[in-house]
Amino acid sequence: MKSKEEFNTNLDDISYQHEILQHVSRTFALTIPELPDSLQIVISNAYLLCRIADTIEDDKSMSVEKKKEYTDLFIDVVKKNKNADEFSEELFSLLSPTATEAEHNLIANTKKIIRITHSFNNRQRKALERCVSIMCKGMAKYQNIETLTGLESLDDMNEYCYYVAGVVGEMLTELFCDYSTEIDTHQNELMKLAISFGQGLQMTNILKDIWDDHRRGACWLPCDHFRKYGIDVKHKMPGNNKSGFDDALIELLGIAYSHLNNALHYTLLIPTKEKGLRKFCLWAIGMAVLTLEKIRKKPDFINGKQVKISRHDVRITILITSIFVSNDAILRYLFKFSGRHLPS
Repeated sequence: MKSKEEFNTNLDDISYQHEILQHVSRTFALTIPELPDSLQIVISNAYLLCRIADTIEDDKSMSVEKKKEYTDLFIDVVKKNKNADEFSEELFSLLSPTATEAEHNLIANTKKIIRITHSFNNRQRKALERCVSIMCKGMAKYQNIETLTGLESLDDMNEYCYYVAGVVGEMLTELFCDYSTEIDTHQNELMKLAISFGQGLQMTNILKDIWDDHRRGACWLPCDHFRKYGIDVKHKMPGNNKSGFDDALIELLGIAYSHLNNALHYTLLIPTKEKGLRKFCLWAIGMAVLTLEKIRKKPDFINGKQVKISRHDVRITILITSIFVSNDAILRYLFKFSGRHLPS
């Protein structure tokens, strides 16, 4: 792996942010350009701050104690715009060799991202600071219970989803409201739906990644839910489970789908003239619904690739939602039709 100095760049901060985004998230690199210009920079920055937090959480060689130490330091860096160089230097030297080159690059250039963070207005900065703080503290809590035993209850799963996704929904809502006074009039209703929006997307990822997580020693499934079907989550095995496992899984698909229905409600509260914002939300919802349907069709899948939607599905989702982005009635129909076989 390259040294930290080898990731030095002559790009200005905004150009670097745009460049690194292409390497750390294809999905966000695809959707963020649909946003209004004034939101693209702040939402790109928000995503990269969350990605730095994720890089710490996902590191294979750092102890739980070290991860907590550096997430706490990161919260301080984001809030105070101090010691970004020191944070970057120390964290870079601790990263596991299994971290990607893009992740090493991002950590090496943390200061550029932080400088952009502190160029935003007060409402934007507060939204980003709150999100990073809650996410880091929540991830630290769940680091201690990342085992194959699973989460004790559905309530625990809801809480985990809030820490890693619901709080992101709240942050995005605050940024949308800062951007548009018309959207701001719906802030209270949007905030309630934002948590559900995030949970729908995160539950989809959890269910898609059951067996990939299993192979790395993690499980985010709720034990109490599976016990109703006679299943002990800690004994689950890919391709070798009792029939009750599939039934429990399919019920969770229905719960995720109901959250995505709230996500659609959220999206339709955005004015029809804001086509970019609507597409940003609709593409995520559409791809999640198609993923849930693939899992429903093959509940005995053994890895995430088997239920990953195709590039063709992605292109069709983008095309159809773009055509009907301002037609609420058709969007409701498309959502219902795409999820017609999922439990309601």
